[in-house]
Amino acid sequence: MIMSRIEAPRDDRTGKLVDLLLGGLPAEAVLTDPDVTASYAHDMASFCPAGTPAAVVLPRTVEEVQHVMRTATALRVPVVPQGARTGLSGAANASEGCIVLSLTKMDRILEISPVDRIAVVEPGVVNAALSRAVGEHGLYYPPDPSSWEMCTIGGNIGTASGGLCCVKYGVTAEYVLGLDVVLADGRLMSTGRRTAKGVAGYDLTRLFVGSEGSLGIVVRAVLGLRPKPPAQLVLAAEFASGAAACDAVCRIMEGGHVPSLLELMDRTTVKAVNDLAQMGLPETTEALLLAAFDTTDPAADLAAVGALCEAAGATQVVPADDAAESELLLQARRLSLTALEAVKGVTMIDDVCVPRSRLAEMLAGVDRISAEYGLTIGVVAHAGDGNTHPTVCFDPADPEESRRARDSFDKIMALGLELGGTITGEHGVGVLKKEWLAREIGPVGMEMQRAVKHAFDPLNILNPGKLF
Repeated sequence: MIMSRIEAPRDDRTGKLVDLLLGGLPAEAVLTDPDVTASYAHDMASFCPAGTPAAVVLPRTVEEVQHVMRTATALRVPVVPQGARTGLSGAANASEGCIVLSLTKMDRILEISPVDRIAVVEPGVVNAALSRAVGEHGLYYPPDPSSWEMCTIGGNIGTASGGLCCVKYGVTAEYVLGLDVVLADGRLMSTGRRTAKGVAGYDLTRLFVGSEGSLGIVVRAVLGLRPKPPAQLVLAAEFASGAAACDAVCRIMEGGHVPSLLELMDRTTVKAVNDLAQMGLPETTEALLLAAFDTTDPAADLAAVGALCEAAGATQVVPADDAAESELLLQARRLSLTALEAVKGVTMIDDVCVPRSRLAEMLAGVDRISAEYGLTIGVVAHAGDGNTHPTVCFDPADPEESRRARDSFDKIMALGLELGGTITGEHGVGVLKKEWLAREIGPVGMEMQRAVKHAFDPLNILNPGKLF
């Protein structure tokens, strides 16, 4: 006999939990079959433990989310909010015996207002779907994480996601104007505004952005939009050293230029992309810099930036002539992480951010760490932000290599802090980096963060074990 999702064997505790959940949810929204719930246990991060959920819940309404939280509070059951599970820090990993609250079914775009330049959305809306929808109104939602075709707005808010365009347009936090949030005890709270300006009270909206589901469940978001910019043109510049490429980045930013994209790939990444896709990138290059402009005269901007790259020592500068050629140049950057993963089958992707002025030191330090630990570590970077993604390639079947991978990852984070940076620019803390959060913000900072957590979640049932 094949059991239904809610007929799988369960103990008394789980049985009571499921019965109470079903009191306010349709049967198809509550999953307990272990073969099904196991697929919701973790996100895409390596080296992050995950427990076994007691149940997975897929609500479609705010009221159903409130019912889940009231049930969890009554039974003191932890709740782990999830989006598409594309995260890279373990923030969406299940706790043992928890309710996994998957918000992917709450996927409606409720409003798009060209006059107010806002969109009102539910948390399960996929980033790319929102971008295309607002584009039909001549509008633009800038935050564009690399996983934008899969990741959800709720997940982007939870982890304060970034993306390729942050050098000009900023990160997710700058576009979240207001939120509806279900608190740990099931109450519904609204924060922020839908107006262009507003400074009433503490900025609780910003507090929730990047909180990784530890303070409340975002069920609706008011997002700021911009007019849709012209199509961007891209330039590729090759350099004989990472230091020269980073010098070009500094010259571009110091010169007052505002590229819509400024990305860097090191020699390891270039080789990996060539091996995967045979793109014909020059493997003699030590660093490849991609710059883009979406201005009214992008060709002139590219010419100015190209001159700065040559002054910094670029061996070749290739500006695109049109959007199609620009897209071809960007394809290599988009393939970077997939290509690095193909080197050994598994990667640990760091996202240490340093001041732009110290970007060259960061790249040189990663080279030293790669040699010290005998590992392939490729670096791609949102260079205009100083946000690096050192990507450690390793064989998970080799315990010794796995240990070295983890140790090298920690060494890279330590290097970032030494250079005046931060342990995470856009992926969040989750499980992977929580011991490093304490090192970055210090004991007083940790005390205040825990006090904020306690104010919103006194029973510690919202995503426990994450952040700290």
